[in-house]
Amino acid sequence: MTVTIYSQASCSSSRKALKWLKDHKIEYKEKRITSHPLTLAEFKEILSMTEDGTDEIIATNSNDFKNLNVDIDQLSIQELFAIIQAHPRMLRSPIIIDEKRIQVGYNEMDIRRFIPRKVRAYELNAMTRLAQES
Repeated sequence: MTVTIYSQASCSSSRKALKWLKDHKIEYKEKRITSHPLTLAEFKEILSMTEDGTDEIIATNSNDFKNLNVDIDQLSIQELFAIIQAHPRMLRSPIIIDEKRIQVGYNEMDIRRFIPRKVRAYELNAMTRLAQES
C-alpha cells in the first residue's frame, strides 16, 4: 500500500509529514503541487475521499484564496480545478492519501493511521504487556 503525499516546499507541516513517513519506513511518493500541479484525476480522487468536500482541502485563509474573491460553492469541478492549477497554494498541505484514507494537514496522532494494521496491532500488544508488567 503506497502513500501519496501532496506537499508544498515552503510548508513546515509538509516537512514534518515527510519526516514522519521516513522515520516510520512507510513507502510514499511525494508530489510537490506548487511545481507539479495536480491532474484532474488526482484532484477528483482527493475530493472524493474528503468528508467535507472543498471545505476540507481549500485554505480559505490563504492570500491566494482571499485575492480571488470567488464563491467556490458556485463553481463547477472544472472551474475549481482550473483555479487550483493556477493557484496551488490555496490547497491545504500536506494532503496524504492511500487507497482508503486521507489526511489533510499534519497531526501526529492522526498520521498513525498510515502505519500498517499489523504493525499497529503489534505495538498495541507490546504496550499492553509493558503496562501489565508494571
